[in-house]
Amino acid sequence: MKKLEVLEKVFGHNAFRTFQEEAVDAIVDGKDLLMILPTGGGKSLCYQLPSLLMDGVTVVVSPLIALMQDQVRGLSENGIEARTINSDMSEEERQVVFMELTRGVVKLLYVAPERLSSMSFIEFLTTLKINFFVIDEAHCVSEWGHEFRADYRKLGLLKEYFPNCPISAFTATATPKVAEDIQKALRLENPVSL
Repeated sequence: MKKLEVLEKVFGHNAFRTFQEEAVDAIVDGKDLLMILPTGGGKSLCYQLPSLLMDGVTVVVSPLIALMQDQVRGLSENGIEARTINSDMSEEERQVVFMELTRGVVKLLYVAPERLSSMSFIEFLTTLKINFFVIDEAHCVSEWGHEFRADYRKLGLLKEYFPNCPISAFTATATPKVAEDIQKALRLENPVSL
């Protein structure tokens, strides 16, 4: 399917909002992306739609379990195979998701940044076909940001373990100083900035 078909059939929109199409195109073209778009501007669609156009799984780093569960619920209602692995789940529930990932069933996987501090989890991810990483609430990366989190800061290591995987960073607010810090900390290479 083409992007406009997916936009209409899956997401129920007949046109993109401001900057959404540019973000989708950057991701599909395999570029790093830094997008600053106000809350309610449609950031989620910017990475969910390209995930459906590409082979493999998209790993979304999100700071709050409630946010992850909400996204997974919404995607599942749209018939999209989305999962989360989080600390509220039992070991059995997590193992089911690991099996589904291994079988290639999952399109979007939502995890907390702390999960990516685990070497065994990183090693598991290297066995999957990952199309790109999403860093949601990317202002948490910046020491200059108002919600800095140390585990977000470590996400620059993704470029070491997955050198051929683009990273898309999204936030609702970032001063130029914070935006520059996000870009540097995540090691984004010539990112498309929107």
